[in-house]
Amino acid sequence: MKILLAATAALCLAAPLGAQERTPSHPDAKVYFVNLKDGATVTSPVTVIFGLSGMGVAPAGTEKEHTGHHHLLIDRPAIGEGEDGADELLYGLPADEHHVHFGGGQTEATIELSPGRHTLQLVLGDASHVPHDSPVVSEVITINVE
Repeated sequence: MKILLAATAALCLAAPLGAQERTPSHPDAKVYFVNLKDGATVTSPVTVIFGLSGMGVAPAGTEKEHTGHHHLLIDRPAIGEGEDGADELLYGLPADEHHVHFGGGQTEATIELSPGRHTLQLVLGDASHVPHDSPVVSEVITINVE
């Protein structure tokens, strides 16, 4: 019985070690597209200017209160939705053609997009590319590339 209790206690104490502590966001923080509107028609390459208020921009790896760096989600469900959505909110954003990282602290980018409809969303990530608690995200917008 003592061994069972000790094993149960060890598991309970070890469980929080696997969970990642999330960085708090400022309650008034907002991220948004400065130069693009939902439904806009554009040509490629597309310049995207990232807007942020209520927090500051800092390169990935920088641990400073109320800062983060931008991520651009392209042609995928809104952050937190889809097959890996819950993991993205807890463990960070992958780096691939649907998740573009701007870990250098960039506030704008020029991206190549094929002709057609594309969805875009901005997400602010902390020093480790994990969305803040509460996540600082833009609305998902749809643009048309000619």
